[in-house]
Amino acid sequence: MQFEDIPGVGPKTAAALEELDDAERALKDGDVAALSRSPEISDGRATAVARGVIRKRHNDDSNFLATRRAREIYQDVLALLRDRAITEYATKRLATLYPTASSTRIEEARAFVTAATTTEIPIDDTIQETLSGVEPLTTPTISRIRDRCIATSDPERYAKADDVFPEVSVEVVEDTRELAELARSYSTVIALDERFAGIDIEGDVQIHPDAIDTPNKIVPERVLQYFATNRDRILAAVKVHEQTNLDPPCSVSKLRDVLKKVDTDGTVVGDAELTRLTTAVADLDAAVSTAESVANDRLREAIQQRDVTIEGTDFLSLVEQGARVDSLFGRELNDEYDAAVAAAREHLIEAIELRPSEADFAERAFPTDPTFPVEHESSVISRLRTELTTARDRKAAQRKREVADELTTLQQPVQKLVRAVLELDVERAIAKFAHDFECTMPTFIDDTEIPDQTGNTNRDTPDTAADSPQSEINSSSEAKHITDSDGSLIRGFNISGGRSPLLDVEFSAVEAIDYRVSGVTLLSGVKSGGKTSTLDLVALIAILAHMGLPVPADNVRLERFSELHYYAKTQGTLDAGAFESTLRDFRELADGASNRLVLVDELESITEPGASAKIVAGILEALEDQSATAVFVSHLADEIREAADFSVAVDGIEAVGLEDGELIVNRSPIKGRLARSTPELIVEKLADSDGSESQFYHRLLQKF
Repeated sequence: MQFEDIPGVGPKTAAALEELDDAERALKDGDVAALSRSPEISDGRATAVARGVIRKRHNDDSNFLATRRAREIYQDVLALLRDRAITEYATKRLATLYPTASSTRIEEARAFVTAATTTEIPIDDTIQETLSGVEPLTTPTISRIRDRCIATSDPERYAKADDVFPEVSVEVVEDTRELAELARSYSTVIALDERFAGIDIEGDVQIHPDAIDTPNKIVPERVLQYFATNRDRILAAVKVHEQTNLDPPCSVSKLRDVLKKVDTDGTVVGDAELTRLTTAVADLDAAVSTAESVANDRLREAIQQRDVTIEGTDFLSLVEQGARVDSLFGRELNDEYDAAVAAAREHLIEAIELRPSEADFAERAFPTDPTFPVEHESSVISRLRTELTTARDRKAAQRKREVADELTTLQQPVQKLVRAVLELDVERAIAKFAHDFECTMPTFIDDTEIPDQTGNTNRDTPDTAADSPQSEINSSSEAKHITDSDGSLIRGFNISGGRSPLLDVEFSAVEAIDYRVSGVTLLSGVKSGGKTSTLDLVALIAILAHMGLPVPADNVRLERFSELHYYAKTQGTLDAGAFESTLRDFRELADGASNRLVLVDELESITEPGASAKIVAGILEALEDQSATAVFVSHLADEIREAADFSVAVDGIEAVGLEDGELIVNRSPIKGRLARSTPELIVEKLADSDGSESQFYHRLLQKF
């Protein structure tokens, strides 16, 4: 993969990707956590790079989130998903889900989501604790290895080996003499040249022409440390596999058994012979000292108890003052000396568990001629230490290679095992999102059925249009936008039972709404009646659908929009400069691509009511001409309709009355209904009251 071919990746990022282990795999899988391990790549940059790969794969150059408010809703969606992830991996990976106009990308994401939501993944807390212990596997840095080196006479091989084996010294040798010199300096020398094969050189010289291709055989510490470092993560992943009945890519029982052979520091454990040799080397000096004490204690006791011309205590004093033992020991003490030395030798053999082939050193460790005090032969013990150390190192190297070979065969399966669990957390977060917010997969109506000229389809989808005389306001406009002359074009969205999880209330308390829009529509309603919340819900559902995710509604059918333009409510009248900038934004909107979804919240606040109504009308005319789907929240619906040169559809979020000063609102917009304002409702309530003043309120009511 040419990293610079990824959209948005320049030379600097490409160089950082080159330094990563298995960058191509991470890019393919959308593994943001792996990409962000580079100090040159932040989490945000890693997400952008992963998305770039997806966009390249789908030839996706869309910019679905066209405004700041649209991007804010998307971030809210990500937050809801991430709140349900357990692992950091899943938290980052979820950011690779993004809304797009690309049909192939949407379908790819839908397939992933469908699998996630139809698989029996535990979404309760049963695996949460175990999942929290799973993290992406890391590649530890190996400390410098000083007991071996690599030798070659080929400069090209030298360069390759120096790159492949940074932990080991790599040396250039011209001949066997120089190779022999290395063998005297290192415990093991790995020669890369076949020409050295068959040459008798003292020391551990191994000929491995293929060493560069099999680095784990030369430096088994790599794979040992890898598994030692990642042990807890691997075992946690194994437990998740068992709890969820996932099909692991390797035998988990074998994996557990092999892991027991590696200590937390990467050393090999569990081998009896290696343990014996390691202990023997460590305990040799103490065992020799104790053996001396055993011999001397026995001799001291024997001397003190002997019936000789010289009192035993005097004899001992003489000996300790340096008198020749052979002149003082009589024939009668030889047996006691032999017994004492034999006891010392036996202790040494038993203390460090010397094998028969090693016991000869114990026999020679103490002098055969009588002496007191008994002292070990330093040269013999030194040779024994060398022999034991060499045997230990050889056994350790052998066991390292054996265990490393076992682990090497498991390395890729283990990586798959852990990634499967991490991906499971991604799927679990999506499944939990769908469960918590009672989501269903939306239907892209432009991909399925074709309605007839009345706008009806062959699917039983709830129709939210009200039986109202004013519904005729919408009828001609909607029919125009639902289908074109051949009945093949579908516009807009139809939401049934939609509930927003973005509201600051418990989701179970959110009132479900139905809303259908095709073409350009004005949304009227009382203050605080839920108009902005309705726009948020429409934007949320559109974003989720174009991410390939389920939506919080009973049923949703919608057009595959090219872009989402959502303009939040403007706070107060804009100054001249800001007003001009806002108009430029809408000019670009009017000149842009077709089949967009446009949501605007009270644009009239940008300037005086009379002028704003005309401006909104002009914008609606432009959107009408390009067959956009648009919902404009406005309190100036009548004025805008009057100023527009086409029949503008008007929907209303109707307040059905007042109770204890609180509005009673039907949150589902009613098709073709210009909603009454709060002041009108208050006047209506007063007009219905008894008393002479009610006539005044009736006159006021007529003004509405």
